[in-house]
Amino acid sequence: PEPTAPPQNQPYLIGVGRADCTGPAADVPLMGYANTQQKAAGIHTRLYSRAFIIDDGSRRVVFVTADVGMISQRVRLEVLQALQQKYGDVYRQDNVVLSGTHTHCGPGGYFQYTLFMISSGGFIKTSIQPLVDGIVKQSIDRAHQNMRPGRIYRNRGELDHSSINRSPHSYLNNPEDERLRYKDNTDNQVLVLKFIDLDGDGIGMLWFAVHAVSMNYTNRLVSSDNMGYASYLLEQDKNPGELGGFVAAFSSSNLGDVSPNTRGPVCMNTGLPCDYLNSSCPQTKMCAAFGPGDDMFESTRIIGQNIYRKELYATAVDEVTGSVQSAHQWVNMTDVSVQINDTHTVRTCKPALGHSFAAGTTDGGGDLNFTQAVEGDPFWDGIVGVLLGKPSNETKECHHPKPILFNTGEMNTPLPWHPQVVDVQILSIGSVAVVAVPGEMTMSGRRLREAVKQQELESDGAFRDTEVVIAGLSNVYTHYITTYEEYQVQRYEGASTIYGPHTLSAYLQKYRGLARAIAQELPVGPEPPFFTESLVSLLPAAPVDRKPANTSFGEVLQQVYPIYRQGDVVSVTFVAGNPRHSGDIQRDKTFVTVEILDNKTETWEVVHTDASWETRFHWLKGSNQQSNATIQWFIPPSAPSGSYRIRHFGHYKALKGLRPIISPYEGSSNVFRVASSFYY
Repeated sequence: PEPTAPPQNQPYLIGVGRADCTGPAADVPLMGYANTQQKAAGIHTRLYSRAFIIDDGSRRVVFVTADVGMISQRVRLEVLQALQQKYGDVYRQDNVVLSGTHTHCGPGGYFQYTLFMISSGGFIKTSIQPLVDGIVKQSIDRAHQNMRPGRIYRNRGELDHSSINRSPHSYLNNPEDERLRYKDNTDNQVLVLKFIDLDGDGIGMLWFAVHAVSMNYTNRLVSSDNMGYASYLLEQDKNPGELGGFVAAFSSSNLGDVSPNTRGPVCMNTGLPCDYLNSSCPQTKMCAAFGPGDDMFESTRIIGQNIYRKELYATAVDEVTGSVQSAHQWVNMTDVSVQINDTHTVRTCKPALGHSFAAGTTDGGGDLNFTQAVEGDPFWDGIVGVLLGKPSNETKECHHPKPILFNTGEMNTPLPWHPQVVDVQILSIGSVAVVAVPGEMTMSGRRLREAVKQQELESDGAFRDTEVVIAGLSNVYTHYITTYEEYQVQRYEGASTIYGPHTLSAYLQKYRGLARAIAQELPVGPEPPFFTESLVSLLPAAPVDRKPANTSFGEVLQQVYPIYRQGDVVSVTFVAGNPRHSGDIQRDKTFVTVEILDNKTETWEVVHTDASWETRFHWLKGSNQQSNATIQWFIPPSAPSGSYRIRHFGHYKALKGLRPIISPYEGSSNVFRVASSFYY
């Protein structure tokens, strides 16, 4: 609905942009579950970068949310370099926030620190480049070019029945009086910022604290998961038939201990609930949480629809007004001192991961016999100590009671295993403060939000009725940030709080300082490294493609049936090349089209691509360097009756002499009918 009274405030300049940032759809390990065997083999949905630029006439800020597991420091540094080269000082480290949705099904390989490189195939240029280009050359560029006067409205609410706390034992270690202030042990708060131009056309942006892990560790398809599906639904709703000007970004927030697998954890081998304290079962990796659907695709659909249907956009009438500000610092998080009272000072630690890190979570367990517990294991301590070195007594004391498994802060071969210098940053748009956090927060997110809101932004009256929102997985990834009390329990989240038990206290101090000094000149802090050597890819080059005798690339191996009904699944298999050979050629394009015949014009119209929820593109690597592509179309109930075909596009590599040549190919299924009945 339109505002009841004509707006009197000066409009902002607003720009929005969306771009494909999918990356390699084959062979590359997917980033999120740290499972090196979970390698991409097709596309469930494409990944997008969505950018929002807000300018008050004198200052501007940029917020980007991308369908990736998290923003790495390397991605941020390369994005900032590219922006500097193109725009000079317009877009800088202090006014640009990059945030990840936390899908666990995007290609990895875009980190410059050793631990992350080990689990994601090293440093893969073909993985990081589409991400950087999608953020800069496409989404930010488009937002920059499309800036126009507009207004911002906000709304908030709560989204229930879509998440559970996966570490309730840790949560209960927080003070009772603090827990009693909240009705749930997860943060269900939803904030929507509604952007409209002066013609009334709108853009929505929403944060929600849910872990985007409906797609589990058995999945091999690139997928934007439940957050991406929520964006897809709203963008399809606002841009029927095409991806037009409306950009809907459902971004991550304080999601550290939040799971969308609402049926909760059970032992897959017994059907009984997992052990409450340490989420263990009689056998390793048997404790897993599922739901609300019967499989991961249905669960993704249900959670995505729940987020999409939380109707706060249309009812957002509280206008956001005021100046645009930003504050940023680089901080050495291994050496921050915090005075917690008149007599005691504490400090952060060199990075380290505890034993429970290797146990994983109920959303994706570890492979070995680790459990989420505060005790270590002498057997594994001995093995890891011999292979990687034992932690110093200083590091062990600093991290107490964490039993250290990986002493990453003292490991620097071939490059440092974890970052030392991280970004802390706040953007303010009128009375909305966006706190960009380099990790995953639990109850700690509520504490940080409260600290920024009550103690600083409102302290001098400059920010009245301030709405503070956490933008998680932003700028650099540092795993988790738990409260001091949760850290003592040493479940997965506490074991993954890499800077020690006082990590949150250090961040509270730093973000309070940013809030107090926002719009003022601040010391920049120590710049993070940009490594140019020892960035090794563990991913071998894709070999030449071969095909069965007497066939050609794009030829159909398994044909469609002549007729289907709405609700059926169409499947067709083609002789295929490795999708990696399509590289950047296929970005903003598609491996798949579903097309309907227009009987009036006798032309084919595209109704779905590989970006559509209704299609799945499976790539199967066979023997002798041969591979197939199977395309599924899940016919929606709304599909009109008519004649259809499915087409596949790709590239294959062949040797011409001794020189590899990459050539395009395409193939098409037979024409088939979709009808409400098999009987004519």
